[in-house]
Amino acid sequence: MDFSLTEEQIELQKWAHEFAEKEIRPVAAEYDEAEEFPWPVLKKAADAGLYSLDIYMNAQQDPTGLTLPLIMEEIFWGCAGIGLAIFGTGLPLSALASVGTPEQLFEWAPRMFGTPEDPKVAAFGVTEPQAGSDVRSLRTKAKREGDEWVINGQKIFITNGQYANVYVIVATVDPELGHRGQASFIISKDDPGIRPGKKEKKLGIRASDTSEVILEDCRIPVDRVLGGIDRLEGKLDKARKGESSGRASAALRTFEVTRPSVAAQAVGVARAALEFSIDYAKDRQAFGVPIAQHQSIQNLIADMAVEIEAARLLVHRAAWMAASGQPFTKAEGSMSKLKASEVAVSVTEKAVQVLGGYGYIRDFPVEKWYRDSKIYTIFEGTSEIQRMVIARALTA
Repeated sequence: MDFSLTEEQIELQKWAHEFAEKEIRPVAAEYDEAEEFPWPVLKKAADAGLYSLDIYMNAQQDPTGLTLPLIMEEIFWGCAGIGLAIFGTGLPLSALASVGTPEQLFEWAPRMFGTPEDPKVAAFGVTEPQAGSDVRSLRTKAKREGDEWVINGQKIFITNGQYANVYVIVATVDPELGHRGQASFIISKDDPGIRPGKKEKKLGIRASDTSEVILEDCRIPVDRVLGGIDRLEGKLDKARKGESSGRASAALRTFEVTRPSVAAQAVGVARAALEFSIDYAKDRQAFGVPIAQHQSIQNLIADMAVEIEAARLLVHRAAWMAASGQPFTKAEGSMSKLKASEVAVSVTEKAVQVLGGYGYIRDFPVEKWYRDSKIYTIFEGTSEIQRMVIARALTA
C-alpha cells in the first residue's frame, strides 16, 4: 500500500492548479454573476491541452486511476461552474466509450471536443420531467422507420444542452421491457428535429449550462444507436425471452464509472473553502487575537480538514478500484460520491460560519462555494440514491 504520488502525477496536479489559479479563479465571480458559458476559458483550456480527448485517453492508461481525480480536484478548486464547462463533455464521452463500437468512438469522440482553434462540447441526455433518478421510467421514444430512427421526447437538466455539438440521448425502444428496452443514440446538433429548450437559472454552478433538450421527430441513421443495431437487436431478443443480462442499464453504468471523478470535484470545492477559511482566520482579529486562536474556530477548521481527507481517500480508492478492474462489491463508487458531496456542503457551510457576516455577502467567495456545493448531493444520483445503492450492495 502506497499513498504517495508519482513525480508525473505531482506535475499533473501542479499544472492543473496553476491553470485554475491563473485562468479560472480571477473570472469565477464574473461568470457566476452573468450566468454565461465561459467560452474564453474553455478555449484557453483547449490551447493548454487541458480540454482535449487526449486527457481522457491518458487517464485510461493510468493504472492508479488518479489522473482525472487529481486534475478535477484542482480545476474545481478554481470554480465548479467553469470546471463543469471544461469537464462536462466527459460524461457523454464515457457513455460513448463504454457502449459504442470502435468505429463510433473514432468518428464521434473528436467531434465532441472540436479543435483548440474551435472547441466544441457534448451532452448526455437522460433526465426527464417524470424520470430523474428513476431511469427506468423514461418516456423518450425511439422508433425505427426503415433505415432511420425517429426520436421524440424531452430531456431536462442537461449539462451543455444549449451548446452541444454532439448529444448522447437515452431513449426507450421497447417500453414493455423496462430499462432493458432502452438504448443510447448519437445525435448531431445539425440533425433535424433536435433543439435546445429552456435554459435553467440556477442556485449555483452558474457558469455551466443546464438546459432542456427537445426532440420532435428527430431523424438519425439506423447505425447511430450506440453499440450498433446488431447488438441492440440481440439485447432486445434476450430480454423478450426473459433471459437476464445481470447488468444495470447503460445509463446507470455510465454514472457508476464517473462517480469517483464527480466526487473529486466536490472535494475540490470543499478544499477551496477550507483554505480560504484558514487564511481568513489567521488575519481576522477578535478580542485582541486572530480568530484562528479561538477554540470554536479551531474546532470548525479541524472538522473540515478531517472530513476532506476522509472523502479524498474514498475517492482515490474508488478510482483505483475502477482502473484496476475491481468490482464495486460494496458500492465503493457510490460511497465516494455520497461522502464527498455531503462533505462539500458541510465544509462550505462551516466556511460561511467562520467568516460570519462576511461569509454571507458576495464580497467573499465562500457564499458561492456554498451555493455550488449543493448540486453534488443532487446530480448524477442524489444522496438518497447513493444510500440506496450502497444498502442494496451490502444486503444483496
